[in-house]
Amino acid sequence: MTSLPRVVIAAPASGHGKTTVATGLMAALRRSGHEVSGHKVGPDYIDPGYHALATGRPGRNLDAHLVGEDLLVPLLLHGARDADVAVVEGVMGLFDGQIGGRGFASTAHVAALTRTPVVLVVDASHASRSIGALVAGMHAFDPEVPVAGVIVNKVGSDRHAREVVDAIDLPVLGVISRDDGIVAPSRHLGLVPMDERDDAAAALDRLSERIAATVDLDHLLAIARTAPDLDAEPWTPDVTPVAGRPRIAVAGGRAFTFRYAETEELLCAAGAEVVTFDPLEDRDLPHGIDGLYLGGGFPEVHAAAIAANTPMRSAVREAVLDGIPTVAECAGLLYLCRSLDGAPMAGVLEADARMTGRLTLAYRHATAPADSVLGSAGTAATGHEFHRTHVTPEHGPIAAWTSDDRSLGFASSSLHASYLHLHWAGTPHVAQAFVQAAAHATARPAGHHATRPERRELDPAAAPADPLRHHGDVEAADGRLDFAVNVSTEPRPEWLSEALARGVTGSDRYPDARPAARAIAHHFARPLEEVLPSAGAAEVFGLVARLRAWQRPTIVHPQFTEPDVALRLAGHEPTHVVLAAEEFALAPDAVPEDADLLVIGNPTNPTGRLHRVRELEALRRPGRLLVVDEAFMDAVPGEPESLAARSLPDVLVVRSLTKLWAMPGIRAGFALGPAEVIADLRALQTPWSVSAPAIEAMVACHRPEATAEATARASRLARWRAVLVDGLAELGVPTVPSQAPFVLAQVGYGIHAKLASAGYAVRRADTFPGLDDRWVRIAVRPPELTRKLLTALRIELS
Repeated sequence: MTSLPRVVIAAPASGHGKTTVATGLMAALRRSGHEVSGHKVGPDYIDPGYHALATGRPGRNLDAHLVGEDLLVPLLLHGARDADVAVVEGVMGLFDGQIGGRGFASTAHVAALTRTPVVLVVDASHASRSIGALVAGMHAFDPEVPVAGVIVNKVGSDRHAREVVDAIDLPVLGVISRDDGIVAPSRHLGLVPMDERDDAAAALDRLSERIAATVDLDHLLAIARTAPDLDAEPWTPDVTPVAGRPRIAVAGGRAFTFRYAETEELLCAAGAEVVTFDPLEDRDLPHGIDGLYLGGGFPEVHAAAIAANTPMRSAVREAVLDGIPTVAECAGLLYLCRSLDGAPMAGVLEADARMTGRLTLAYRHATAPADSVLGSAGTAATGHEFHRTHVTPEHGPIAAWTSDDRSLGFASSSLHASYLHLHWAGTPHVAQAFVQAAAHATARPAGHHATRPERRELDPAAAPADPLRHHGDVEAADGRLDFAVNVSTEPRPEWLSEALARGVTGSDRYPDARPAARAIAHHFARPLEEVLPSAGAAEVFGLVARLRAWQRPTIVHPQFTEPDVALRLAGHEPTHVVLAAEEFALAPDAVPEDADLLVIGNPTNPTGRLHRVRELEALRRPGRLLVVDEAFMDAVPGEPESLAARSLPDVLVVRSLTKLWAMPGIRAGFALGPAEVIADLRALQTPWSVSAPAIEAMVACHRPEATAEATARASRLARWRAVLVDGLAELGVPTVPSQAPFVLAQVGYGIHAKLASAGYAVRRADTFPGLDDRWVRIAVRPPELTRKLLTALRIELS
């Protein structure tokens, strides 16, 4: 049990003076010799800044939406360590929460969960005796929320004050008259942040004196001491320190004032060295950084000053494009755009921002559709949006989040940028993932980002910052003919488009993946409990990585790198078994006997090699889970070497509908395996991670008409692949025998970059373990396109 005197400062509605009174009380208590901790109900960043100035300690937030109910008391106790009183400022009206939420996360809800007495601040400027009725109603509304006293604010005269006080049946702790000198100025998103007010300290002095003269602080403390002991331990960061102590730069200053105190505490606990910089005043980023965090604030107010600091904008642009792991929230997103209301910004994102007359204010339950520096695909979080700006386009080719089937923000292998503010105490895994990404970032000479020539993020000839996170869609840009992305260019069948449309129509309710599971189970003649629909194959790899405390996770390479990324994000260091070049034949003896997790592709990306069932079965061992990635098996006519229809006690098969059916943005996949493994994976899966359109697609793609269409598509791919292979042979280019919708070709050093310059995107292969720049992966396309590529390749080889 922990003893903590505490009080909530609430009001009947916004505008009654909660922030003014609460901040004044914190300052007055501190100046009377008390160690005070300040807290704010809800997601607001601005009020905690005033609390910090008043108390000399970080301001803290208590938000059940962002961190969950169970963390509120531990976070309160964490913020109040070594304090002798905690003052909690409420939000909106005492009983007001999100519309439709029946008061969830309201001030009353937080007061009840933390068992904290309430002192009500009431604006009496437009009433007198009616204030007594208002207070009586607030006091009687919910017995679980004890209103223990009242502070009357904004009275016009002594006579007015007596009339109000006589009507109130609860103890009145103080009466404050109108004094505009102690009211913080406001603008489009609320109060002006404390960091932007040069007069903040002087205003706080006046406020503290006023509160001390008009409010009975001893009575307030007596109420605070009636709060019962709390049966909880203070919150501590739930992260594991990484090696290497990566250096993470955090934006601050007048334009970037929004971030929760726990964010930096989590970064430090995860092993990072945190350094701050000011995008307005500093001319360069801190020396030798490994990560970059751009939080919230008001860049729209300071757009001209940001634009004028050209050296800093250039430094940030170069650092991000160099692949330094970067997280940007709201203001950070705007800073990375090309422009903000016409003023040039860092120019990392192909997007522009502008002020609007519309306020976006909402909590979002979001899921990451792809791997990023904040975690693997399927990572879930609840965040808060609060802005009057709009970014066009709203999201990039890879979105940072999906929420209610809407794509939000921009993501890449090293960047995560969106409007969504997260309270990382509620999602400590994202802090862990970010620091891990910074620790694993390619080693750089100290400060090299400041002198390295600028380059485009999508330049396919430039070495990727993190090879394991590189994908072909990065190369297929700037109008190049796309032979890099492993997605069919054939139009989707009408029945599939109709199914996707049904999914969008049905997205007004939470998705139910059971129909997809039944369709898949029927198609492969497997028990329902052996099927797990997923948000693409990538989600399955993330779940598998967290399934057990793997002792020797092993991946057979060259292979799709998503399993590597997932395992590393989960804290594992996978062993690589690299197959010999030329035909990349499977060598079972090369696999460590103690490998308890073994991942292999079939057919393998990027080699296209189709391993025999008997070769795969030879890899099974007691205590080992064999994961076979069959993401391209549906492109193999007849699927002769598939394990999908076989129930084996130690084999998990991963499939994807992305490639053959041309819907990478839908993220539809599934896993087939032992019932107990599937059950454990399902327990780790984010609720509703599979969208309604993906569910409809899975059902449609396992009907008889889909089977016939898949067979026809696989046959066409085989014919088209033969055109590509024969053409490469005529040019003297060695290839690996492929059964996949791509071919691995040994074109020679530098040819990948030359083809890119000529307008042809092929997938660089030096990002796959075991391959180098001599190799490229070429996607199978219709013959008329393939012949164009072969002509360009002939020129580059001559």
